[in-house]
Amino acid sequence: MSFSDARPRSAGTWRVGRFAGVELLAKPSLLVMGVVLVVLFAPRFESQTRTNPYLIAAVFVVALYASVLLHEIAHVVAARSFGMRVPSVTLHLLGGETAIEGESRTPWQELTTAIVGPLVSLGIGLTARQVAEGVEPGVLHDVVWLIGWVNILVAVFNMLPGLPLDGGRVFKAVVWQLTGHEATGTRFAAWIGRLAAVALVVVTLLRVDFAEDRWTFDLIIAGIVAWFLWEGAGHALSQARRTARINLLDARSLLEPGEAPDGAPRLPVDIRGSVLLRAMAARPAETYAVVERDGSIAGILRTSRVDEAFRSSR
Repeated sequence: MSFSDARPRSAGTWRVGRFAGVELLAKPSLLVMGVVLVVLFAPRFESQTRTNPYLIAAVFVVALYASVLLHEIAHVVAARSFGMRVPSVTLHLLGGETAIEGESRTPWQELTTAIVGPLVSLGIGLTARQVAEGVEPGVLHDVVWLIGWVNILVAVFNMLPGLPLDGGRVFKAVVWQLTGHEATGTRFAAWIGRLAAVALVVVTLLRVDFAEDRWTFDLIIAGIVAWFLWEGAGHALSQARRTARINLLDARSLLEPGEAPDGAPRLPVDIRGSVLLRAMAARPAETYAVVERDGSIAGILRTSRVDEAFRSSR
């Protein structure tokens, strides 16, 4: 479970509904994982109920996915509280992802938006375990207890300090606060995420019992999770490089002498980086009037000049 920069909706994604203006999406891999979980957990209930154990397992999986959705909605609420737009939540093979438009402006915003998801999962897990203690032994007890155990596991796993996990976002925020550089926090957290991916495969290979029938399944699951971590960390590194290039953009260094057309939007001369791009996106134009703090015109800024500077910084 994680949140990410908003990207176009990928092909093959199903739209399953809306919540408070946010599109709820699902990838086909969610259904695949649901079937796998039902097959894995059904035998646990077989000796405890006269009801079809696969039906009981399906109820458990639906409740688990509802918990995942609550985890992602926590990210939505936190992001919106900071004025960020959240177009969609996507459920997939390994949980969910909340797409957020716009970057965190401070380490505190990054930390808060990241940590609320695992906290909700932990709250669900502890509550379910408490409820299970008051339920008589049987199918209901096992279903509630498993929901609690899995949510606690999700919370702990998500707090590992590597991107793309929520804990990686928290670690990024801490490094960002200490160094003053967001890109530095991203790079540290992303490489920890990649190390975690490699460590997961190595530990699985060392611990797996090749004499058991399920060793292939264990390796497949470890491989999928490791791939998810590696790819997510790689995307974060790409974003860090892009952010570093954006931060090089500076209105003062890019302005040209001249007079702006009548009605041209105005930009302060000291604006830079992502703030500059957001200001330009809010009021699109080919030419901007750049003004000093006293209101005098310092020069003009052409959109083509900003584009050229961004491309040449690669």
